[in-house]
Amino acid sequence: MSIYQHFRPEEKEFIDQVLNWKEAVENAYAPKLTDFLDPREQEIARTIIGNQTDVKIDFFGGTDGTERKRAFLYPEYHQLAADDFEICLYELDYPKKFITIEHPQVLGSLMSLGLKRGKFGDILVFRDRIQFFVTKDVAEYISLQLESVGRAKVSLIQQPIAHAIQLQEQWQEIVVTSTSLRLDTVISAVHNLSRQKSQMFIQQGLVKVNWMIIENTAFECRESDVISVRGYGRLKIISLDGKTKKERWRITAGKVK
Repeated sequence: MSIYQHFRPEEKEFIDQVLNWKEAVENAYAPKLTDFLDPREQEIARTIIGNQTDVKIDFFGGTDGTERKRAFLYPEYHQLAADDFEICLYELDYPKKFITIEHPQVLGSLMSLGLKRGKFGDILVFRDRIQFFVTKDVAEYISLQLESVGRAKVSLIQQPIAHAIQLQEQWQEIVVTSTSLRLDTVISAVHNLSRQKSQMFIQQGLVKVNWMIIENTAFECRESDVISVRGYGRLKIISLDGKTKKERWRITAGKVK
């Protein structure tokens, strides 16, 4: 039985990467630290490594409740410690009285530095405070290169991990029905949009499923999928509860409040 049949075809490349990490730990009998992974990548890695005794895996993103986390694969002899994850926390210092900075601006400025998305963890925004996590190997480079966000001049203050802003997302559970599990029909059902509008969002690259841009309107949704539509927030398919008498799918979903 092939391991790939449990996942979507587009996830094959990442599956191969996880298998290579596992093999490297087994052969070298030494730990392997990854960049930040999104929750779907974490789920795939956890599933592949499983509960093996020879290779173990743990995840940490800097604080409780973070979405993006680094994976640490290690042989059973290794005693895991928080320092193993090599994460740094920065806070933006900027003229708060005169300027408002938002999450997309921070991410855009970080990505403009020429680094991969995996080098950055969660961006934490609470009122006028903004923090973000980075991998230790690029922390000094970022502190030297990041001089502005949007039109604001900024400087970075390194903070102890323990001083990270604590955020908790609240999810509202809803039950909807949909004519099919196609991405466009699910979005229409959950957000009460016309199918034409949902298709437009998808075709314009404004929709992500499990943190990947999906431009195929007929993409089939599954249980546990996280779907984000720019401007409408995120939803998670909690469960598929069978069909109604009218042959419509009954879907239990969670929407971020």
